[in-house]
Amino acid sequence: MLDFKIYTFLNACETLNFSKTAETMHITQPAVSQQIHALEAEFGETLFSREGKKLQLTAAGRILRDAMTTMCNDEARIRTRIRESRPGRHRLTFGVTMTIGEFDLIAPMAAFIHRHPHTDLRVRYGNTQKLLADLNHGRIDFAVVEGYYDPGYYEKRVYRSVPYIPVCAAGHRFARPIRATRDLLGERILIRETGSGTRAILERSLAVMGLAVTDFAHFVEVGNMHAIIALLERDCGISFLYQTAAEEALARGTLRTIPLTDFKINHDFTILWNRHSVLSDQIESVSRELVAAPSARPD
Repeated sequence: MLDFKIYTFLNACETLNFSKTAETMHITQPAVSQQIHALEAEFGETLFSREGKKLQLTAAGRILRDAMTTMCNDEARIRTRIRESRPGRHRLTFGVTMTIGEFDLIAPMAAFIHRHPHTDLRVRYGNTQKLLADLNHGRIDFAVVEGYYDPGYYEKRVYRSVPYIPVCAAGHRFARPIRATRDLLGERILIRETGSGTRAILERSLAVMGLAVTDFAHFVEVGNMHAIIALLERDCGISFLYQTAAEEALARGTLRTIPLTDFKINHDFTILWNRHSVLSDQIESVSRELVAAPSARPD
């Protein structure tokens, strides 16, 4: 079990305020300062510095924060597994983004369930930002995400590389010839919510061209990919999304790709787990199985 000083330190890393940490931990501010000073004496390094009235982590503080966060998450997972353990049964909790979970991971997950009939699964859906928060706080063992993340915090395995494409209704008529992304700015764009990987990829890709979502004539923000596909099929606008999400509609002929000369993107779906986790070997084994599943092979 981790020392109480570590929990106080991690809370202070989030608040960057000893008074707020004292309130959260239900102890006095002098007690918070005393525990931080005790850790600094133990490690022989200053963990926090002040710039005016603002508290900042030092380089040593950031190293300790990252290491202790992983240990704290591992402790939470181990406690949960011990509490829920039964002879001959195993439990695995992971998160997936909406696009991956709804359009890409079902077959590999089914194969995993058949190969491991005594493993109980908890699958949580959310956008990339939410899943990273769940991973950082030990609420899930690993995540399969499509968005961006800080590579310094995680171990990873690429699950699949998928084309990211512009699409519209099969019968959509453009008011002008379409060759480049800028030619689409007069259109209504259908987009996912802020925090989703699909939205982040689009925003970064547009930024490289000096563009933003707000440059389009109109937009509709929808937090569900099935709804976006349905609206596209009803000719409510254009969108940019992963090919894996549009495959069925493209095959039915209700959607078509928009040929652009300046938009050719492949993006990775990635399996992530906390760096240096005691569960790394198990998660690595699970990730290898998911990647090896037939539907996870590159097109």
